[in-house]
Amino acid sequence: MPELLLGVDVGTSSAKAVVVNSSGRVLGEGQATYGLATPRPNWAEQEAEAWWNGLVGAVRKALEASRVRREEVATLAVSALYGGSGVPVDQNLRPLAPALIWMDRRAEEESAWVLEKVGLERLFAVTGNGADPYYGFTKLLWIRRHWPEVWAKARYFLPPGSFLVHRLTGEVAVDHVTAGNLGGIYDLGRRAWSESLAEVLGIPLERLPQRLIAPTEPAGRLGEEAAQTLGLSPGIPVFSAGIDAAVATLSAGAVGPGLHVAMLGTSMCWGFVSSELPKTPALVSMPYVLEPERLVYTFGGAATAGAAVAWFRSLLGEGTDLATLEEEAAGVPPESAGLVFLPYLMGERSPIWDPRARGVFAGLSLAHTRGHLYRAVLEGLAYALQHNLEAARQAGYRVEGE
Repeated sequence: MPELLLGVDVGTSSAKAVVVNSSGRVLGEGQATYGLATPRPNWAEQEAEAWWNGLVGAVRKALEASRVRREEVATLAVSALYGGSGVPVDQNLRPLAPALIWMDRRAEEESAWVLEKVGLERLFAVTGNGADPYYGFTKLLWIRRHWPEVWAKARYFLPPGSFLVHRLTGEVAVDHVTAGNLGGIYDLGRRAWSESLAEVLGIPLERLPQRLIAPTEPAGRLGEEAAQTLGLSPGIPVFSAGIDAAVATLSAGAVGPGLHVAMLGTSMCWGFVSSELPKTPALVSMPYVLEPERLVYTFGGAATAGAAVAWFRSLLGEGTDLATLEEEAAGVPPESAGLVFLPYLMGERSPIWDPRARGVFAGLSLAHTRGHLYRAVLEGLAYALQHNLEAARQAGYRVEGE
């Protein structure tokens, strides 16, 4: 009997599932979409149940499309979006409030406080990262200050992958990739939680999963209830594969130092693999999916990439398809006749780290058409990618293909 693999990516806007055989041949795929809430400018929240329902829907569709028997699926691996604060859960691990996901930029004051209290030099030396509302630890500080009732009741703050692993297996664990991306309280050199920084910041480490695992280590085995819900056999190993961008980098073939990949989804992540500790806090660093004890994944990217495209399309009303926009943009010369778009629709991450940055169309004239505007949006995302490449070069990194 062939052993089939089931992979699931629970992203910002949808969950995708795929059934493959041991040779990598795709037998079936499925997708389930969901939304996020933006109750105020720069806020972005997501309910944990949306992740679970998305996973269930995508898995069922993939299994139906593959026409395989449940007994043939031998392994389940889950990657997930960067969930920022993670979802606060009570003693019974039931959600208390939504997660403040990676896109959320509300923790400005908390980030400034961290830089004053800890200092960038010490923070970078321990974590390999800086302080910005992007990082989950600053969002935890925001929750402590602004949602004291949630903070008091929270047993854990579970990243999306950890929440899903618990729902699937009953285990409480977090992979090193996800833990490293929290920043602030993860010691990248030691591959462990930083007791010293957690104490200074006032973040009790017992509120986070204490079991830190490699993505290649089973997080647990699929429970009876989850197996029945998904249509799988109970007892198969479940893996917490890590942050979606890092997993995408591995799936594209980046298996060693110097290799790099750009992933475009709701946001844009350009990342590369290194065997060295980080050289700059202008980029984001964490253990890699492959050999996490030795390799580091460093990335930079725009906060809104696919989100910028979706936003522009939404302005045009129903009936405007991407194929038409692509055709119109292709008919416009490079540089869009002097029109420039800055894709800072939710502030910006690396390398400028400015939660108050805003999107701009600069150079508009009566001569510009819809095609010019759409091409400028696409070029703006390309410029954002180039900006991060330049930041890496300035820090002394060399990547393959330069």
